[in-house]
Amino acid sequence: MATISFLAGLSQIAFHPTIYKTPVYNSRTDFVPVAMIVEQPFLLVTRIDFPANNLQEFIAYVKANQGKLQYGSGAGSGSGNHLSCELFNAAIGVKVTHVSYRDIGPLTQDMLASRIDYQCPLPGTMIPLIETKKVKGIATLGKIRLAALPNLASAHEQGLAEFDVPNWYAFFMPKDTPDPVVRKLNQATIATLDTPSVQQRLGALAATIVAPERRSPAYLQKFVAGEIEKWAAPIKAAGVLIE
Repeated sequence: MATISFLAGLSQIAFHPTIYKTPVYNSRTDFVPVAMIVEQPFLLVTRIDFPANNLQEFIAYVKANQGKLQYGSGAGSGSGNHLSCELFNAAIGVKVTHVSYRDIGPLTQDMLASRIDYQCPLPGTMIPLIETKKVKGIATLGKIRLAALPNLASAHEQGLAEFDVPNWYAFFMPKDTPDPVVRKLNQATIATLDTPSVQQRLGALAATIVAPERRSPAYLQKFVAGEIEKWAAPIKAAGVLIE
């Protein structure tokens, strides 16, 4: 019998139960957790002429001007960069108009032209734009800095101590998969993550391999439950519901 495993992450596992009126699967019970693999922090990025240079200045300015500001998301309502900004806005106590784009390209162009004030993207295409000062990096939306952006302080360092919004990926298997099969894939995954060439490649993608104590099936099961709960409120607050 063939063994099926699959890679899934924040959107497929944590967002799905709340975004869909009738979910097509149950993230908690339809899959067997195998192992967490990597995390990537979302970033807080502004237009280059935004009148703030760090997180505290950003928060003060947005609180004073929230009615006339706009933030963008590059993959539509309900995407990771939309909901990470929703969660961030809620954490700092502001309501800012959301502008949804079909993909990151048009959003980036509008930010380069200073037509959008800020966004919360994954590092990807933002790293060279931050490094060349075409956009302004304010913070990583989490507790750690990125090796690829060593001078960009985290939200945690800048006073938002409990705020941590990573994108993440993990391995899962179908429910009722025998425990020995799950353990074997878990062990193989851990061995792969400890391979220097894999670590180097993931680091080049601005992804952080999770610590050894976070790689067990039991940890992933608890983590998934917490992520579903954490993201339910901003999804509902944003009014995102797919029939």
